[in-house]
Amino acid sequence: MPGTNLTREEAAERARLVSVSSYEVELDLTTGPDTFASTSVVRFSAQPGSATFADLVAPSVEEIVLNGRALDPAAVFADSRIALDDLAADNVLTVRATCAYSHTGEGLHRFVDPVDGGVSLYTQFEVPDARRVYANFEQPDLKATFQFTVTAPEGWELFSNSPTPEPEPLGEGRAVWRFAPTERISTYITALVAGDYHVVRDTYTSADGTVVPMAVASRKSLAEFLDAEEILDVTKKGFDYYQQLFDLPYPFPKYDQLFVPEYNAGAMENAGCVTFREDYVFRSKVTDAAYERRAETILHELAHMWFGDLVTMEWWNDLWLNESFATYASVRCQADATRWAGAWTTFANVEKTWAYAQDQLPSTHPIVAEIRDLEDVYVNFDGITYAKGASVLKQLVAYVGDEAFVSGLRTYFRRHAWANTRLSDLLGALEEASGRDLGAWSKAWLETAGPNTLRPVFTLDDSGAFASFAIAQEAPADYPTLRPHRIAVGLYERKPEGLVRIQRIELDVDGALTEVPELVGVKQPDLVLLNDDDLSYARIRFDERSVSTLVESIGEFAESLPRALSWVSTWDMVRNAELPARDYVALVISGAQRETDIGVLQSLQRQAKTAIDLYAAPGWREEGAAKWASFAHTQLFAAQPGSDVQLSWARALAAVARSSEHLDLISGLLSGTEQVEGLVVDTELRWALLHRLAATGRAPESQIAAEEERDPTAAGKRHAASARAAMPTVEAKAAAWASMVDSDELPNETLMAVVLGFRQPDQRELLAPYADKFFAIVADLWAKRTPHMAQLLVNGLYPYLIVEQRVVDAVDAVLGEDESRVPAPLRRLLLEQRDGTLRTLRGQALDAAGRG
Repeated sequence: MPGTNLTREEAAERARLVSVSSYEVELDLTTGPDTFASTSVVRFSAQPGSATFADLVAPSVEEIVLNGRALDPAAVFADSRIALDDLAADNVLTVRATCAYSHTGEGLHRFVDPVDGGVSLYTQFEVPDARRVYANFEQPDLKATFQFTVTAPEGWELFSNSPTPEPEPLGEGRAVWRFAPTERISTYITALVAGDYHVVRDTYTSADGTVVPMAVASRKSLAEFLDAEEILDVTKKGFDYYQQLFDLPYPFPKYDQLFVPEYNAGAMENAGCVTFREDYVFRSKVTDAAYERRAETILHELAHMWFGDLVTMEWWNDLWLNESFATYASVRCQADATRWAGAWTTFANVEKTWAYAQDQLPSTHPIVAEIRDLEDVYVNFDGITYAKGASVLKQLVAYVGDEAFVSGLRTYFRRHAWANTRLSDLLGALEEASGRDLGAWSKAWLETAGPNTLRPVFTLDDSGAFASFAIAQEAPADYPTLRPHRIAVGLYERKPEGLVRIQRIELDVDGALTEVPELVGVKQPDLVLLNDDDLSYARIRFDERSVSTLVESIGEFAESLPRALSWVSTWDMVRNAELPARDYVALVISGAQRETDIGVLQSLQRQAKTAIDLYAAPGWREEGAAKWASFAHTQLFAAQPGSDVQLSWARALAAVARSSEHLDLISGLLSGTEQVEGLVVDTELRWALLHRLAATGRAPESQIAAEEERDPTAAGKRHAASARAAMPTVEAKAAAWASMVDSDELPNETLMAVVLGFRQPDQRELLAPYADKFFAIVADLWAKRTPHMAQLLVNGLYPYLIVEQRVVDAVDAVLGEDESRVPAPLRRLLLEQRDGTLRTLRGQALDAAGRG
């Protein structure tokens, strides 16, 4: 039985038989708080006499009519499918059903604001959840037009893919909105957002005079924090940039950006109706790194309007191309057209760190992944699909040349507008534009897995100059592909103005060893940086003198990108048991105070804490944590008052404080009896401080309840739930576990908050009994929860803090069970977590024997 799954073969066969013309979808959102009425009229052609199926996930189906012939729902609707046989050349399918609101962020999510009682609805359909709202053919290559008619309470704001029409009153507080048909799009990018939203409207006028209506919206209780002007400014810069780059007008009639509650992802590229997680509406002070990340997300989704919505992948194996292109385009736009000119530094620091980590997992896969079915897609929104793919696209631009890349891209959009494509269609357009054969490039970079590692190999003459210099390339034993790399080698010397590049050589690296004759006779510098300027996707390593230079002077780089590359590499060394955790912490303490990029600084703060929590020898962990907390305390008071740096150190201290001195300061900041000049203890910082006090036993339930009363918002309730789960008592852990495992009542975002509160690194003894409990129930959790919630629980409750061989053995026991009980996606997640435990075991062993 397929359940809610769909295989690639089934989709291909259905696409061979069926071509969809249009959908007419009527939804009634006034039938109650749990369910809504859904009617779909689907017009499609088919091979006469053939049989296929439509998709629907619904509690009940009242009526199914095919070409005027009533079908018995009890006979034809089962396992999320509606069986359709004896099809005509032209067909009309009508399905009337009762569908359910979700609280998991899948399908049509319903949220009630605890502040004002306002209702917020929004859809999230990727990967296959439009079928939770209306009957359809749920696969990306069966495009059609969509006409939505929605009945809702009058006074609500409604948004869909087409411009919002004037509502028609129906009486009794109800109204109907009749949206015009859309362009031909895929089901997964259709959308509906409805409810008590605050809306800011604007327009964008393109160079040719075309006016595009725009809207930005959030829940009414967040209206005072919605900085729509800033959001629209970034959006308009993106419109200007992409329309010029793609040489193609924005393809949809309007552009709405809706910030919605309890959202599972960062955002979703619904055509002309983009949804974002409302965490991007900042209700407290955040650093500029948060604004930069929000801008990247805005530009990422906007890029999808062309690449993904106008031209759409045929099947989910090209999901990587969809997401990688949007990531590449958004960072390029940020660097070229916004105030975040250093966006490629952030890309190296964030995206490539993610990619290198993902690419070293046992579940790594070629960028062009084999997606056999929908279950494969659920677990493939990963660092390969987004970050490694974008890194490789950046290399492809350099390989074919920017002019040829842009020319080929424009051809691709014009040739395939409103259609579906494969990777070969894009590569073909780029080959035409560049004159290059991309077959070998694709095979090396897109069809093989694992990262390469580049190391300098050299000898010195008596004067200290290079007598020989070569670059060694390595590959993992399981993925032994050596690839061609275009890289730069940077030579750096300490100068009065900092660590400065004195020479740069750009060359092609291919094979196991590449000689670099240009460096023979050159005096050995203080630091040799391979892959300088981040031209290629490769892990880099350093010679001993370069490591010494980094330990002493990593904060002295005159430019941010080489510093970020060095930080990325040293963190990768920690994760691979090549650098003891205590040495990494010392490196961060040495260099963080001179780090000028706030995003890089915040990454270092997180990674230093992770190094102590996971990779440090247990016997040194407490000492390391105390050193780090003391450094964070010093930096908090040394930072410029009111600066982003100050805020970041306040949060870093709140995450790790353990001594009476530090906890007293946190308690005093929360109560107002202590102050740090320039530091505003606003709502979100208050919760961060209270969370640490709760986790260390310094905040009783009454204090959490009082703070929740002070902040009675949805965010406040999540923070309170997390703080309660963090309390260091047997009872608190039992209550948190029961709320997550024994019940499925927690909404998605609250569940995540409780997970984060539950797993406190300082509470290993309290958490130890839950390791066995996790492995006893993990298969049942996977079977009973929706895909998103199941992933959240498996990854969130895995006992990663219990770094013992028995955890590895327990994973192996679960993996030994039958595949019907432990299916492939669950196996993948468990293998990834198992790898994490083995890494931490190796890291702790190295640190115990380390130099520190």
